Amino acid sequence: MEIVPVFVAYLLGSLPTGLWVSRIYGVRDIRTEGSGNIGATNVARVLGHRVAVWVYIGDIGKGVLAILLTRYIVGKFGAEYFGFDLLLVIAAVAAVLGHVFPIYLRFKGGKGVNTGLGVMVSLLPYETVLAVGLFLLMLLLTRYVSVGSMTAGAGLFIMVLIERYMLAQSVAQVYVYLTAVLAILVFVTHRQNILRLMAGTENRLSFGSARSGNDG
Repeated sequence: MEIVPVFVAYLLGSLPTGLWVSRIYGVRDIRTEGSGNIGATNVARVLGHRVAVWVYIGDIGKGVLAILLTRYIVGKFGAEYFGFDLLLVIAAVAAVLGHVFPIYLRFKGGKGVNTGLGVMVSLLPYETVLAVGLFLLMLLLTRYVSVGSMTAGAGLFIMVLIERYMLAQSVAQVYVYLTAVLAILVFVTHRQNILRLMAGTENRLSFGSARSGNDG
């Protein structure tokens, strides 16, 4: 039974929210538009921010739902083999990997930032809110979604490290590993953005235009 929530979390993470929402609004395959990414930022570029907000809600929501279902299953059946915190972390990683490598789209998905936000706000709400603050700050300063995403990912990991090893807070060590994995995953999935930033060709997010922005 302990494998079930992990499998369910992966399937939830794999749900192609961006593809479905864009189809509702007249774009048959968002992967053929803009950057070709199924994430909310590309949907915002192609269809505008009012449409993309539904993708944000869906991608964040499936991460939250993955953790809620895992908690329910663990509460009902227990987690004697993995333990409660470890099983939550494994399910969280499975949900993010589902978004990045979705089984429904031949393992070619998005960058996992919003699904990662969903699982982290369910596991470490206060730290995640601070990380979102970092994201918004960097977005306002640079107008690069990618810079905000990478800053938030690294910042969350650093915050958990400080809490556990410098402030002696009761943060399970497995969350240090989780935030490290998620931070690495954010940077890996943004490798093309990093190259464009270094080359000076990364597009800035426009708050008013439907066809501008960058993948975060």
